[in-house]
Amino acid sequence: MSKTEKKRVRFLILNKADNVALALEKIERGTILEIDRTRLKVKDSIEFGHKFALKQINKGERIIKGGETIGEAIRDIQMGEHVHIHNIISLRARRQNEKI
Repeated sequence: MSKTEKKRVRFLILNKADNVALALEKIERGTILEIDRTRLKVKDSIEFGHKFALKQINKGERIIKGGETIGEAIRDIQMGEHVHIHNIISLRARRQNEKI
C-alpha cells in the first residue's frame, strides 16, 4: 500500500472487551481480516451492520458489543462466524419472555 493510499475500514470493534465486531460493509465469506495481528477468516457472508465473532464463543457465553452484554450464545459460534438471531438469544428477549 502506498503512502497516499488509505486503508479501508471494513469493520468496527467498539470496545476492547468485545467478542464481536460490526461489519461496516458487506464482507464476503472466506475474506481474511487482520485484527490486532491475528488473521481471521470470515466463515459466512456478513451483511452491513451485522456482527461476526472475533473469537470462539461457547454455548452459554455472553455476547459482548460496545463493552456491554447484548445476548447469550445458544450454540457454539466459531471465530469469523455470523452472530445473529440464529445463534444467540437477546437478553432483552429473555427478560420479556420471563415476564409472561
